[in-house]
Amino acid sequence: MSADDIIKDLKNRKFKPLYLLHGDEPYYIDLVGNYVEHKLLPDAEKGFNQTVLYGKDTDIMTVLNAAKRYPMMADYQVVLVKEAQDMKWGKDDDDKKSINPLLNYLENPLPSTILVFCYKYGKFDKRKKTYKAIEKKGQVFESAALYDNKVPAWIEGFISDKGYRISQPATMMLSEYLGNDLSKIANELEKLMLNVSAGQEITLELVQNNIGISKEYNVFELQTALGKKDVFKVNQIVNYFEANPKANPIVLVLGNLNNYFSKVLAFHYVKDRSQQNLARELGVNPFFVKDYEQAARSYDYGKTMRIISYLREYDLKSKGVESNAEDGALMKELMFKILH
Repeated sequence: MSADDIIKDLKNRKFKPLYLLHGDEPYYIDLVGNYVEHKLLPDAEKGFNQTVLYGKDTDIMTVLNAAKRYPMMADYQVVLVKEAQDMKWGKDDDDKKSINPLLNYLENPLPSTILVFCYKYGKFDKRKKTYKAIEKKGQVFESAALYDNKVPAWIEGFISDKGYRISQPATMMLSEYLGNDLSKIANELEKLMLNVSAGQEITLELVQNNIGISKEYNVFELQTALGKKDVFKVNQIVNYFEANPKANPIVLVLGNLNNYFSKVLAFHYVKDRSQQNLARELGVNPFFVKDYEQAARSYDYGKTMRIISYLREYDLKSKGVESNAEDGALMKELMFKILH
């Protein structure tokens, strides 16, 4: 089931006694967890029938004691464990010498309790009996990280669901600038939508004006300038980055450039050069295929391989490996190597 499917069931009061929300992408775990915390029970019932615990501040016995209570003047009670990855789960066994209280409860959960574990930034070990017990008696949801090439489609879907439209350049700018951190992207999109009317298109200009991305000096424009081998523009942008390091951290710039040149490298492998096939193989919108065609003409296969090697080298240097140079100086050195 997807996060939306789980929320749909919760809205329809199709409850499971146990939920394990786990995985590398926290956005969907928070989405379901926030619904459970704020909307599952009426406000009048929350005082007596809702318990919110935090993994680092609680233990299994506290969770179980809360779960074993019966609801007061209501059909259900909710026990929500946030940041469950920080909780000590105890031994994962049920040998005859010692009774495991957690497994005992998970195998026989109280039907009137909705126990939800939000286990973020990693996967719960599927080999554990704890996992298997929750899977058998309740609902397990794994929130997988989104690949970079899937982010533009996710942005378009998110915007569409809210009743808005977004231009392709704006979508690509957001995905390039914000990466695949869905929580961060969602927050920025929510702020953007406060500045436009329902149904209005979110444009590149709106993104630049409201997310603090310079219209001329950003990593998106740097990629375009590098693709065209526009030395003057590249130097302008890098000088701007040097003067505004907080807005353009070198880690972000190098990550985006690595993604960009990896696509340029992939272009050289593609035999069917039709626009639709290139878009599919590179994982980009057809609107941007021409940019990668230009970059592939500027950098042949061998040069592209060397550029990716340079990016890895300067990523290490930016972290202090065999270098103590400032980020601005490193970027200028790197740009020279890429362009020459």
